[in-house]
Amino acid sequence: MGKLILLGMPIGNAKDVSPNGLAALSTADLIAAEDTRKFFRFAKELGIEFRAKVVAYHDFAEQDRIPELLSALKRNEEVVLLTDAGMPLVSDPGYRIVVSAISAGHLISVIPGPSAVTAALAVSGLPTARFCFEGFLSRKSGERRNQLTELKDEERTMVFFEAPHRLAETLADLVDIFGAERKGAICRELSKTYEQVIRGSLAELSKWASGEVKGEITLVISGCGDSPKVDLTIQSDQDRVIQLVLAHPLAKENRKSAVAAVASELNLSKREVYDLVTKSHRE
Repeated sequence: MGKLILLGMPIGNAKDVSPNGLAALSTADLIAAEDTRKFFRFAKELGIEFRAKVVAYHDFAEQDRIPELLSALKRNEEVVLLTDAGMPLVSDPGYRIVVSAISAGHLISVIPGPSAVTAALAVSGLPTARFCFEGFLSRKSGERRNQLTELKDEERTMVFFEAPHRLAETLADLVDIFGAERKGAICRELSKTYEQVIRGSLAELSKWASGEVKGEITLVISGCGDSPKVDLTIQSDQDRVIQLVLAHPLAKENRKSAVAAVASELNLSKREVYDLVTKSHRE
């Protein structure tokens, strides 16, 4: 039977490719690349010699390309699938051909490679014992906010991919929904020449991203369990919460909005904060 090899590619530095990956490319019968031009540049940079036919396999060509790849596998050929960076199928094309190849009884093999997800998680300075990968958030503001609202109470560290031109909008939504004090890290251009990691509160990250941002972005956000909590059984903490609500910019126009904002920042329920402020007002 033919074999489909999923090849993890470098996320920035071409030299991070594994020896097994180089060997697979040199012996493959067919190479399906997300961007053939980038693959040829990569091969030229490392001096890789290969005999395989190279075809494009991207989001717009994926469905039409599957019959050709399956035919190669049926001829007992070795097909290598790779994307521009990282692992195929992880926020990249590849799922359809993997399912089709499995259904047809072909072998599926994987050659691991660098991962922006785990690399960003490792350098973020945030808890790593439990985490979840959420990929790219929606480009549409309303859908993105709905997605973040569903994740607000997620206790695991969260990892996102984001386009640089949408980073400021996404961080503004995160500040509004997760709270300004939630911790995070912006990991930019990992493993490349201008690698940069910015760590801080969401408010600080949002301020940093307000200017022009370029490059590949991986965003790491702490879970709600790592946010500062207030013990509302202590009088001093109660007074602090009340003062934060009264001093909030939204308090004059809409106290409920101020209550919601403070509750989000302090990882409290809106009902707790509302009852506390209402009780104080009555007294």
